[in-house]
Amino acid sequence: METVAEAIRREQLRAGRQLEYFTLGWNLTEAAVAVGAGVFAGSIALVGFGIDSLIESLSGGILLWRLQRGQTNKKRERPALMLVAISFFLLALYVAVEAATSLLRRDQPEISVVGIVLSIVSLIVMPLLARAKRRVAACLESRALYADSRQTDICAYLSVILLGGLLLNALFGWSWADPVAALFMLPLIFHEGIEAARGRSCC
Repeated sequence: METVAEAIRREQLRAGRQLEYFTLGWNLTEAAVAVGAGVFAGSIALVGFGIDSLIESLSGGILLWRLQRGQTNKKRERPALMLVAISFFLLALYVAVEAATSLLRRDQPEISVVGIVLSIVSLIVMPLLARAKRRVAACLESRALYADSRQTDICAYLSVILLGGLLLNALFGWSWADPVAALFMLPLIFHEGIEAARGRSCC
């Protein structure tokens, strides 16, 4: 017969899986919208933001797999996390090269209303989602889910940087604001890559 503690844990695991399903769906949608809008507007910051969301979907998928199985399989997890880390480092390289090139060429990105709306919505959703994950992580005593909540916080920080760059370009015509915003994203992207390489993103 199931005890009260086991029933509570089962419910919390279900809540954790629901949060990860939402995160996965959100990140995939965010990636598609951001990359599409970024390519259309010529915004490096938007494209980088979208690709970052796509990589985080892979990382979130690993955690979701673990929550479903309820156990750790390090033989499978380590190679997956290394792929996530390499993806973040490649993204950082892409953003750095494209942002530097754009600054040198003085490219003028188009105003992206879609990007502005997306960054505002993300800025609202991500902190709420991170807080919900931390509540469930505390109940489950799950370092994995807590680490994932920190990654969700980073998404919110990236949204702030993205919104700043897009608004400066839209309101004042500062074309350099978009590539500079992309460059400001680099430390956070590198941080995500290092955490994944250390096995902390989903461990």
